[in-house]
Formats: sequence, C-alpha cells, structure tokens
Amino acid sequence: MRARSLAGPDPLISPIFASDMSRREVLQQAPTLESWHEEDLDHPALYLNRELSLLAFTRRVLELARDDSVPLLERVRFLCISCTNLDEFFEVRVASVRQRIQHGANQPGPDGLTPRETLTAIRAAVDELVGEQYRVLHEELAPALKAEGIHIVRRSEFTKRQRRWLHQHFRDKILPVLSPLGLDPVHPFPRILNKSLNFAVSLQGQDAFGRDSGFALVRAPRSLPRIVRIPKSYSRGSHDFVFLSSIMHAFIDELFPGMKATGCYQFRVTRNSELFVDEEEIEDLARALEGELLERGFAEAVRLEVADNCPDRVASFLASKFGLDDDNVYRCDGPVNLNRMSAICDLIDRPDLKYPLHQPRIPRSLANPRNLFAEIRRHDHILHHPYDSFQPIVDLLREAVHDPEVLAIKQTLYRTGVDSALVNLLIEAARKGKDVTVVVELRARFDEEANITLATRLQEAGVQVVYGVVGHKAHAKMMLIVRNENGRLRRYIHLGTGNYHQGTAKGYTDWGLLTAEPHFGRDVHRIFQQLSGLGKTQRLTHLIQSPFDLHDFLLQAIARETEIAEAGGKACVCAKMNSLTEPEIIKALYRASRAGVRIRLIIRGICCLRPGVPGLSENISVRSILGRFLEHSRVFHFLNSGQPQTFCSSADWMERNLFQRVETCFPVLEPALARRVYEESFEVAFADNVQAWQLQASGAYRLPTPQSDEPLQSAQELLLQRAGDA
Repeated sequence: MRARSLAGPDPLISPIFASDMSRREVLQQAPTLESWHEEDLDHPALYLNRELSLLAFTRRVLELARDDSVPLLERVRFLCISCTNLDEFFEVRVASVRQRIQHGANQPGPDGLTPRETLTAIRAAVDELVGEQYRVLHEELAPALKAEGIHIVRRSEFTKRQRRWLHQHFRDKILPVLSPLGLDPVHPFPRILNKSLNFAVSLQGQDAFGRDSGFALVRAPRSLPRIVRIPKSYSRGSHDFVFLSSIMHAFIDELFPGMKATGCYQFRVTRNSELFVDEEEIEDLARALEGELLERGFAEAVRLEVADNCPDRVASFLASKFGLDDDNVYRCDGPVNLNRMSAICDLIDRPDLKYPLHQPRIPRSLANPRNLFAEIRRHDHILHHPYDSFQPIVDLLREAVHDPEVLAIKQTLYRTGVDSALVNLLIEAARKGKDVTVVVELRARFDEEANITLATRLQEAGVQVVYGVVGHKAHAKMMLIVRNENGRLRRYIHLGTGNYHQGTAKGYTDWGLLTAEPHFGRDVHRIFQQLSGLGKTQRLTHLIQSPFDLHDFLLQAIARETEIAEAGGKACVCAKMNSLTEPEIIKALYRASRAGVRIRLIIRGICCLRPGVPGLSENISVRSILGRFLEHSRVFHFLNSGQPQTFCSSADWMERNLFQRVETCFPVLEPALARRVYEESFEVAFADNVQAWQLQASGAYRLPTPQSDEPLQSAQELLLQRAGDA
C-alpha cells in the first residue's frame, strides 16, 4: 500500500469552470474560512459540497485500482466500480442538479455554491477523474495484466492470424444481429437507450438507392458480449481479449457494401434515471412505476461520452440530438464502456490474482437450525456480516415456515436479489397457511422493476403485500415472527443495518440483531402496523424511528454529550455511516467539538462536515475505510457519563433518511454484544493505518503513513482473521 494524498472535493480549492463565468470569478465568490466568525455555524465555508464529496469517494475507489497490494484482477474490478459509480452519479445526482437549474432554483446549498456553480465544479472534477481512469488502465493495469499473460488486444496489435479469426467472428456472431441506420429525412435520428454502446459512422459514396447522406448510426445490441475472448490457438499469451468496440471499428466497412467508412466513433449517452410519480395523484403505485420504467431508458440526457478521436463537428452534432451542449460532452481515451472490463475477471480462473475465498463463520450457538427459537429466547445474538454468515437469518425463517406453532411472519424487503431464498420461504409460508405480510419498497432506486416482479410473485402466492407509506420510502430492515408458545404469543425479531440480500451480505459490512425481547417485539409490531394500516404514531419503547423521532433523538444525544463536556466530564460521540449531510446534525457536532467532546466518525462516502478547523472542529476526526468489502453499517455510540449507549440503524445522517424515509435505530442492550459492536466498528477502524483515508480540514483525503517500525493494520483483514480463527 502506497501512502498517497488525494485532493478532496472542496469548493474553496476546486478548479471551477463555467461557460458564463471565469474560474477566477467563481473563486472570488467562493466562501473562505478567513471570513468565518466563530458564532456563525451556518457559514458556507464550514460545509463541503455534497456532490463533489461523492465524486471524491469514487476517486478513492479508483485509488484501490492503483494499489499494488490488492490482487490484480480485483484492481480491475475496482476500476470498473469507479466507472459504474460515475454512471450512477450522472444518472441521479447530476440529473438532480440540472433539474434545479431548469426550474430556476438558484438557492445555494449549505456550502454556498449555487446549482450552476456546483455543475461547473462537477465538470472540472469529472474531467480529472475520467482522465485518471483511462491513465490507470493504460499505464498501470494493462501492463500489469500483460505481465501475467492477460492481454487486452488493441486493433493496432492484431496479428494476421488474430485478424482473420476476428473477421470470421464478426461475420458469424456480430454482423447478423446489427442493423445500421442511415440518417436521412425518412430515417431521422433514433431514440438511443441509456448507456447503450453506439457508433457514429461517416461514409463516402452512394448506396443502392443513390443516397449519399454520408452518415449512419450503428447500435451494438445488448445481447452481444462487450468483451470477446480470443481462442488460445490464436493468442500470444494465456488470455487474450478484445473489446467489441475494437472489432466493430476494424470491420465496420462490411455493414455498408460498396461504400467507404471514413470514420467510426463510439459514443454513449447517460440519461436521468430518477422515476417521477406523484403518489398523491395515482391510484396504483406499481402500475404507475411500470409506466415510468418503460420510459426511463429514454429520459432526458445528462452526459454524452465520445471517443477521443471523434471530430468536434460529429461530437457537436450528437450532443445537439440529445439536447446537450459541448459542456456535457466527455472524451474517452479508450472504450466508452470501460466498466465492461469486469467480465475479464469472471472469465479468468486465476485464484492467485483474486481475493482469497472467504467462508463466513456461523456462530456455534446458531449452528443448529432446528433450535434457533430456543437459542434466541435464551439471549440476544449479534451478527457482523460478511464476517458472520447470513445463513442464520435464512435458517430462522425456514424454521418458522416449518414450525406449526408459528402463526405470522412480517418482513420488509428493499433489495433482495433474484431467486432469493428468503422470498421462496415467504411464499412457502403463505402456502402453508401462515399469515405473511411483506412490505416491498417499489421505489428502491434501480431495483424498481425487480421489486414489482417480486411483489407480483408474492401476491400470487397469497402473501399480503403493502408498499409502505405515501411519500416515504420504507428503508427499515425488519423481520417479525409470531409464535404460539403454550397459549401465549411470543415475537422473534431480526433487525439489521443492511438489506435482506444474500449476495450483498457477502460483500457489504452490516450488523444484524436477533432477539425475543418483548419490548423489541412490540415496537416492531407497531412499526409494521404503521406501514400497512392507518392510525396515529404509536410510542415506541426501545426503537427510534424516522421520520418521527430519530433526528430529534440524535440532536439530543449529541447535546447531552456537549453538556457533559461543558461540565468538565469526559464525553465522546462515535458514529459510523455511509454519508453525513444533514446541516443541523453537523452544527450540533461542531458545538460538541467546541465544548471538548471527542468525536470520531467513520464515513465511507459523502461527508459535508469539515473536520480539523481550529476553534471549531479540531476534536472531530473523519475516516473513510475502503477495501475488499463495502462498509455499509450504521452504528452510533454515545459515552453518556460512563454508561455508554450503542445503537445500530438503517439510516444515514442525511435529510432523506431522517425526514423522508421510514427507518429504524435500535439499541444493543446486552453489554457484551454492545462492546463487540463498538470494538469492531470503531476501535479496529481507528487502528487501521492501511485502508483508512483521513479527511483533512482542506477537504482533501489522505492515507496514513505508518512509521517503518509500525505494524500495518487493516480493519477488514483483522476481522477476517478473527472470523477464520473462530
């Protein structure tokens, strides 16, 4: 691992360019810490820009592709992840900023940047990021792959034998499914699907009908693989691959017999992928979303990617057809569908170039799936995925399905994956006559279609399916099982910080609690009542719920630590989450820091708080841990005058989670379990001197620089070792 400093997304220092203002003019308008007065906690200089912070996270992901301590094929995956992250950034975040501009919303955010200034700052940051992605591919990954016998063959590198094989492959496998479209008054510019690979071809000559429009489009069908493996008998190394785009470029002439292709330029358009449904005006959310999904692929364009050799006139022509100007055109020094390289990792059987296989542990006390109810009655259990297996949750539901004493099962589903074992069990339970209620969040972004299919499948099996509450996504992770025990009903509960998805449970870090504590049962039952029925908010005993109580609870807990510090006591706030953006919580943390509260934050992605500012936030440290697993858990810890409180939650400290979603936050009551959650979430993380990026007051992120005699410590590797030794 190389020690590196990564310039972060800071509106005070970012190069900002705009068509209607110079960089100097924008920088002169940017707020500075020098103009901050201690009593002004709303000053824009105290807040980092949300969108640029998200881009900085993608840049940290890209840095993993450069890390030579990471297995080589995993480095390729991280490069691809940085590309898919950037796609989603444009589909969601850039689209949102553009819409605010279109609607005339010029109100600056907490960081002082208007939407237009944010958009121009994004442009500069993305230019740098995209340039680095292709540099890493060409200068670092491609040579390293070649040294291992893995060669991504360019057109200029085709041998005569390879060219002959690729030519035949083009004729046999590709040409029959292509449908070139010549542009003329009868064939206007077509609708181009979001993120699809296309080619603009300039032509010379006349066709069979005497037409010489000189321009055609070719769409690469989605059925064609974007990476083609060259047979070993034609390869120079162990594994030779070629991009579909390279094959298309090499033989594009064959699509236009008798004409000459004078240029072939790949391009890809990215579109707004938010679905807009007015829930107050519709009668059936599922049907309305189905209608929106049909049009999502052709929504408003937000970005056009073109090959770096594409002439300006062609790029401008394409941009105009998508309603974009040149500021929204990005040039790529290589394939515009770079994220398709992940296929190489799956096609190559080289365990030495991948992370070692990890077999999640099953705690001994939960290893017998026939006795889980008795074990959970005995005491609470905590699971830390992916170090702990997700299997006990599946086993618990399976035991509930086959137990004649189980009367009812209730569960929330946000993202579950295809052919989920949990879904199959819920269907089996309904068919066995148990009362099964499932809250399916149809609006889980990019999973809407899968969730509509899931809801339909559940309903057809007799499951009662509800879609939550109008205007609020159901983001809580809860499972409730009602069991008849000697004439009395007992509730068994699972609460988690992550989704009921067996795939992501192997790659995301999350906490899950299994309990039969009666107050937890009543609380979860009441939340399910709110989600499926009508009525006033009911008071909860142990759980804290958004959008009703969680925000106030967090402010009060931080204020309590502040008061303790002001009275001379020891005070501490530790929090781990995906993102921190909510201004009131940031201000509360600033006040706590000034009072002497020690604040330690583990924030994987967006962080709008600026740590380390003298007189304001010097008691706040922020780390972002990136590695083999995606840090996804949310954990909040308050010292509370020596009587510490530890909570797990489904909610980040963001406006949407605290005010626009149904979320849960639950205490870990058993002291031994709370100590484990605290240690594995915070102590291990703050001892990490390998993968823990430290956010600086400037907005930059920097990796630690261990001393020569200091042992290297990776939080994820340590927890993996512990799981293997258990």
